[in-house]
Amino acid sequence: MLTTTTDTLDGIEIAEYLGLVSGESVLGANIIRDVLGTVTDYVGGRSAAYEEVLERARLDAVEEMTDRARVLGADGIVGISLDYEAIGSRGAMLMVTASGTAVRLKKR
Repeated sequence: MLTTTTDTLDGIEIAEYLGLVSGESVLGANIIRDVLGTVTDYVGGRSAAYEEVLERARLDAVEEMTDRARVLGADGIVGISLDYEAIGSRGAMLMVTASGTAVRLKKR
């Protein structure tokens, strides 16, 4: 499956636009990550624990989006956009949404 954030694929013609596809992932950050993240807030630096959760959520959302595109018969997704949100009473849940347009590519 070819995927891109751009509206076109260089050198490849789009034969058909199949519609919007999206994938969502919501993951909780556990208490250990919360504590490590709080310490990082005070001393500075990057929080590897939260970065791992964000990466997992992004990969899950993109995988779900591509699975939905395959069901439509797509072999590509263009115009992909990723959105990140902290949700929950203390922002303890991380949500990633991936969306794009499923396309069928012209065969050569």
